[in-house]
Amino acid sequence: MFKSVLVANRGEIACRVFRTAKRMGIRTIAVYSEADAHALHVREADEAVLIGPAAARESYLDGAKVLAAARATGAEAIHPGYGFLSENAEFAEAVTAAGLIWIGPDPSSIRAMGLKDAAKDLMIQADVPVTPGYQGADQSEDTLTAEAARIGYPVLIKAVAGGGGKGMKRVDDPADFAAGLASAKREGAAAFGDDRVLIERYITRPRHIEVQVFGDKHGNVVHLYERDCSLQRRHQKVIEEAPAPGMSEAVRAAVTGAAIKAAKAVNYVGAGTIEFIADASDGLKADGVWFMEMNTRLQVEHPVTESVTGVDLVEWQFRVAAGEPIPLKQDQIKLNGWAMEARLYAEDPANGFLPSIGRLDHFVMPEGIRVDTGVEQGGEVSQFYDPMIAKLIVHEDTREAAAARLAEAAGEVEVWPVKANAGFLKRCLEHPRFVAGDVDTGFIAAEEADLRPQPSNEATLAALTLIAEAAAEQVDTQADRFSPWGGHPGLSYGVRLNAAPQTTAYAQIDGVAVSASVAPVETGWRGSEGAMAQVGFDQVQAGDRLFGYQTLDDGFVLFVDGEARRVTRHRAVVGAGAGAASDGSLRAPMPGKIVATPVKAGDAVAKGQPVVVLEAMKMEHALTAPFDGVVESVSASVGDQVVDGFELARIKSEA
Repeated sequence: MFKSVLVANRGEIACRVFRTAKRMGIRTIAVYSEADAHALHVREADEAVLIGPAAARESYLDGAKVLAAARATGAEAIHPGYGFLSENAEFAEAVTAAGLIWIGPDPSSIRAMGLKDAAKDLMIQADVPVTPGYQGADQSEDTLTAEAARIGYPVLIKAVAGGGGKGMKRVDDPADFAAGLASAKREGAAAFGDDRVLIERYITRPRHIEVQVFGDKHGNVVHLYERDCSLQRRHQKVIEEAPAPGMSEAVRAAVTGAAIKAAKAVNYVGAGTIEFIADASDGLKADGVWFMEMNTRLQVEHPVTESVTGVDLVEWQFRVAAGEPIPLKQDQIKLNGWAMEARLYAEDPANGFLPSIGRLDHFVMPEGIRVDTGVEQGGEVSQFYDPMIAKLIVHEDTREAAAARLAEAAGEVEVWPVKANAGFLKRCLEHPRFVAGDVDTGFIAAEEADLRPQPSNEATLAALTLIAEAAAEQVDTQADRFSPWGGHPGLSYGVRLNAAPQTTAYAQIDGVAVSASVAPVETGWRGSEGAMAQVGFDQVQAGDRLFGYQTLDDGFVLFVDGEARRVTRHRAVVGAGAGAASDGSLRAPMPGKIVATPVKAGDAVAKGQPVVVLEAMKMEHALTAPFDGVVESVSASVGDQVVDGFELARIKSEA
């Protein structure tokens, strides 16, 4: 076994690999960009090397700099994590040519599965069922348009080198094909340096089922059962689970058998994932599951497989890379219980899921479950990298128990002032359809109305009002000089005379005015309906509910069911609406690069029509017209780097 490993990655996957390496007594080496100088993965490594500026292409994607860091630190092996260089065959070759151990598959396997079109051809030869479509060499727009018509709409355009939803566009109408093709090509070129695409038939009720496979240098290949990753938003996985709900033994045998065939077809070594698309319109059936692609690396969702099999997949990667055989035979790998993982993203569900960046002044994760993260309180969420900030993983005896525990955990997340999707995750996990196992990749879009942030119901608003009252009473009496509520002029209060001592608090909770009476009692404060509130050091109890909080200069933030609820006085909170102001000004919702300006000054536009397309955090974000009107001005050009709040365009109403 090698004695040292450099992880050519950042964030939670670097921390995850370090954890296993340290348990095995292997020295750990990190690389980092200027933006990550104070990142958690840098401090957790035994040694760390600066490799370049914040931009990934000048740091984490620069293989020569990574190899130079390995030579300088005496690293014996390189683990690529996922993303960045993990599926780069040229980098894998450079690692072995430098005399280092590459913790991943052979470069020939990466090449065979790296391009979706070639991989589909290879799977056809290996008798693995594939999705109907077109993956030909002719990339002319005329040919692709004709092939889409032949396949039949809706179709899915996919970058041949793609992954993570980048360069993937669903098109339902032939009139929209050209625009979808252009966007897929742009994203493919920007993310992978390759704008070629393939086209597949779009399965109307698709489920995303994948199989974890593992091969070694002795010709052994095993599977570690399946995962269901159907809960997605814009082709980005949100919640993953193992095993897949509704999976019969017959279908499992067919799917895992096909996965083994696929891995053997490329002489696969190491951890890999065979991804399938299944038609969920009439339950899972052996003849309704098709090969989609192979990821020749460890997956983000690997913890759910680890949970149900009891296997440390990173340890297996180390052992196989060092020449050892796979530690277990196929019949020794057993399924145990049910695991679920939710991806916690720095994004704002109330504002079109736009990524959120900035300092994590308050970052509290749930206790009693597995949390994989690469950030911590006081750290930064950067515009330069993926917005995933943590993974919440649970393992229970049954699916129902796993969903309930993960929903509870999501509700315990506290993040501020960066926005996070914890409340959205909780709503997904508690939705009746999800609880029943009725999931497909269109679930989130179909249930959007139920999954949006909901207005406070009467009970929640009453509890929050009571807490505001408690805060106001604390300000009034100053009974505890160490109280977190002391000295908050943003909370107004009044006292009734000639009656039992009572206080009326006036506050705003997320812009909603609240007020009611409260009477101080020995153990806290009693509201008009008899509910009790007690203030602790970092939590408030109202009735039978416990809320975390973070004090601010003008009030405080309450954390309720995964949501951050700001309590202030005379300060309404107004949503920005995806960068559009009521006066027709379209402003950048975050720093980024302009990749398209489909309209010009003087053009007539309809409400919802794209005006400017901004690329940030590896994804495109279309800023659309807030109403019917005429483009008054466009202030940005393709290629411009813009800052948060910059006015990109202005629309004049026709009314």
